[in-house]
Amino acid sequence: MKLDHALKLAALLPTTFLATSLGQAAEPATGNRPNIVYILCDDLGFGDVHCLNPERDKIATPNMDRLRAEGMVFTDCHSSSAVCTPSRYSILTGRYNWRSRLQSGVLGGESEPLIEPGRLTVGEFLKQHGYVTAGFGKWHLGLRFDKKDFSRPISDGPLQHGFDYFFGIAASLDMPPYVFIENNHFTEVPSATKKFPSFVYGKVAVPGPARLGPAGPDFDAVNVLPTITRKAVDYIGTRAVDRKPFFLYLALPSPHTPLVPSKEWQGKSGIGPYGDYVMETDWAVGQVLKALDRAGARDKTLVFLTSDNGCAPYIGVHKLEAIGHYPSAQFRGYKSDIWEGGHRIPFLVRWPGKIKAGSHSEQTVCLSDLLATCADILGAKLPGNAGEDSVSILPALLGTDTAPLRVALVNHSINGRFAIRQGNWKLELCPGSGGWGQPGDAAALKRGLPAIQLYNLHDDIAEKTNVEGQNAEVVTNLVKLLEQYVANGRSTPGPPQTNDVPVDIWHAK
Repeated sequence: MKLDHALKLAALLPTTFLATSLGQAAEPATGNRPNIVYILCDDLGFGDVHCLNPERDKIATPNMDRLRAEGMVFTDCHSSSAVCTPSRYSILTGRYNWRSRLQSGVLGGESEPLIEPGRLTVGEFLKQHGYVTAGFGKWHLGLRFDKKDFSRPISDGPLQHGFDYFFGIAASLDMPPYVFIENNHFTEVPSATKKFPSFVYGKVAVPGPARLGPAGPDFDAVNVLPTITRKAVDYIGTRAVDRKPFFLYLALPSPHTPLVPSKEWQGKSGIGPYGDYVMETDWAVGQVLKALDRAGARDKTLVFLTSDNGCAPYIGVHKLEAIGHYPSAQFRGYKSDIWEGGHRIPFLVRWPGKIKAGSHSEQTVCLSDLLATCADILGAKLPGNAGEDSVSILPALLGTDTAPLRVALVNHSINGRFAIRQGNWKLELCPGSGGWGQPGDAAALKRGLPAIQLYNLHDDIAEKTNVEGQNAEVVTNLVKLLEQYVANGRSTPGPPQTNDVPVDIWHAK
């Protein structure tokens, strides 16, 4: 189907018809219940993975490269948001983050839970189908606990949202409380107080919660990645003697700041602490792959490797680029931005016997697609009020796809700015980056730039030439489609749903 015709259909026809006509349903994998390991890196750029950016990458990532060689790489995968909390919400719920109360920014470590009570998550869905579930690493979706008495149980956290077991931290490594969590309690009372430095990108202070806060006396950021990795590896070993399939959600805290590579990794990359921390992150991936091998689980495990958003600019990205390392590869922007570098991310998938080794897919996919993909693998149907923005990528994994799997993709920046992508067209409802990148929206307006941006990514992957003035019909149709997605409370077939709060795509307030 020609793109212009598809755009017109998108604006005029119901979502259900479009998803049926442009997408393709997969054959249900009845009786097939693979283990599922989902490794989520924190702020890992598309260009930080060597096999994805070989000519402009200075960091060795042999274990990620192994995944790519043994499985499939998606070259057009996106996080729903250019920052972390919103992306994690969409991964676990299959719902765009901007349908929740969080319309911009991220949560802190002591924020109230973001996932609504009763909302189906990937973990809960898989538990209903006989899986045991475990989460390790960075939660960053809010917790409910007694902030005056840390010895009391956590009443709303991972265990309330689909996980049988959890070990990790509340949020990013630079957000208090600085203490490990196991299941529904903190492993020690955070009786100390610690503070991590704030970061400045150019002359712009990076916004975020206060860094000073309660900390466990024995907690040290440098130990978090090795500890979480070891816990996940041990868990895989225990599952080897159990016939039940397992879901392991491993949300690594790296290479997010603070850049704290372990002593044995310091200096390994030759380009500074960021490169060292990426290499240690790759090591963690390798430890998981080795654990699956030892457990005899390699051939019955589906492994995902991805990132929650693009590389953070405040890690000294311009210094890295000056010596030939480009974390965003050929894409414009970084973490926080509506441009591709903010949300186009690595996405590697291995499933021996199902996914062809060394294969690749150009399908436009989103991290929100995990829930629908799991349902498709199990031959199960999601409830009408779950996975509103989740599309199964199983046809792409199996190599049976012959058409676009999703009608369109919606992205969100840290400041709450929207973009909608269909085919080669990408419409951005802001004049600038929508985030920390320059020019920001206010600066762009002062420079007289148009209030919106439209790019043809086939011709202009670096988003250099705004063609909105020459393509009024494309702009109109994409705006109508986005408005339809907002009004319907979903972008997939199914009964209309309600967003948690009013959604303003123009960010007028």
